[in-house]
Amino acid sequence: MAIKRKFANINVLEAAKIRIKNVFANGLPVYMSFSGGKDSLCLADVTMRLIQSGEIDASLLVVQFIDEEAIYKCIEDKVKEWRKKFLMVGAKFEWYCLQVRHFNCFNALENDESFICWDERKKEQWIRIPPTFAITKHPLLRERIDSYQEFLDKKCADGMCMVGIRTAESLQRLQSFSRIMFKGKGSAGRTKIYPIYDWKNSDVWKYLLDRNIDIPEIYMNMWQAGMSKNQMRVSQFFSVDTARSLVRMNEFYPDLMEHIIRREPNAYLASLYWDSEMFGRNGRARSESEGTDTVKDYRKELNHMFSHFDQYFDTPHKRKIAKRYRNFYVTVMNIANDKEMKKLYESLIAGDPKLRNLRALYQNVYSRYIQEAKKGRLN
Repeated sequence: MAIKRKFANINVLEAAKIRIKNVFANGLPVYMSFSGGKDSLCLADVTMRLIQSGEIDASLLVVQFIDEEAIYKCIEDKVKEWRKKFLMVGAKFEWYCLQVRHFNCFNALENDESFICWDERKKEQWIRIPPTFAITKHPLLRERIDSYQEFLDKKCADGMCMVGIRTAESLQRLQSFSRIMFKGKGSAGRTKIYPIYDWKNSDVWKYLLDRNIDIPEIYMNMWQAGMSKNQMRVSQFFSVDTARSLVRMNEFYPDLMEHIIRREPNAYLASLYWDSEMFGRNGRARSESEGTDTVKDYRKELNHMFSHFDQYFDTPHKRKIAKRYRNFYVTVMNIANDKEMKKLYESLIAGDPKLRNLRALYQNVYSRYIQEAKKGRLN
């Protein structure tokens, strides 16, 4: 669907404050997701300042942190710091260390397609030890079955949820929010509100700088390693966005990969193939290693993979994703250009568990095709 932007007469910070105050005005419990990353730090600080100024009631607030086990130490320390801040102003803070299902991009070589956080069957291999105050059991959780999103949907059903998601993070989020707006729900869904959804990356970094908010050191390490501000995403180690940076972070955390490989043996793939199509890389190092003289026929490669479907996609999860890609390929094979075919092939190789790349490809292919058709009609 077409996306039309509208500009307001207030800045994004003032808009976020209004949204947050409106949520608390309902008198319902307000659950705020907190990860310790840059976006959640902004949302947490705006909320904290509204509490301190007496504009919202801290007793309604429940801050929730889903500890995914495989996280950087500096993230853990930052969350502990903010936990104390929220507890001191009268809010609740729930730190969960639960056996939830999480996608593992390194499991492409095995039959299972998920990583179980805090797996009680692998205590000796845990990357970290849970804090003593962590919540490790909950009656609403189906252990080893639910993802943390599924669990939180049940846990927070009696109130409203604030999430620090921004549309600038990806095209898919922008499209999702455009559908929410089209339905007349403003910046909220049925029970969720996204106070900083319209903040750009520059807004986030400027807010943190202007208010002198201390950020986890991992961001500085990523910057020193040559990553751009848009690439600085901090999440669980086995998510594909973080997996790409693990090798470069080994310089700053010498024993990091040892702990990770002990927990997930297939993580050695990051050290071997981090600059390859397995992780969706297109850098100079990849071009040099693969040879610049070789031009791959991506249509031919895709035809071969789809013709030998069971050979290339040997698990239920792989087959489910590949079927969606195959259907899309059949639909656009006559209108997609070589660059788009390359992106389709590499997204399929690297893995696209949430189909984000596929949705982006759909948008790109048809938008380009429509624009070219219009130009041809005018000529």
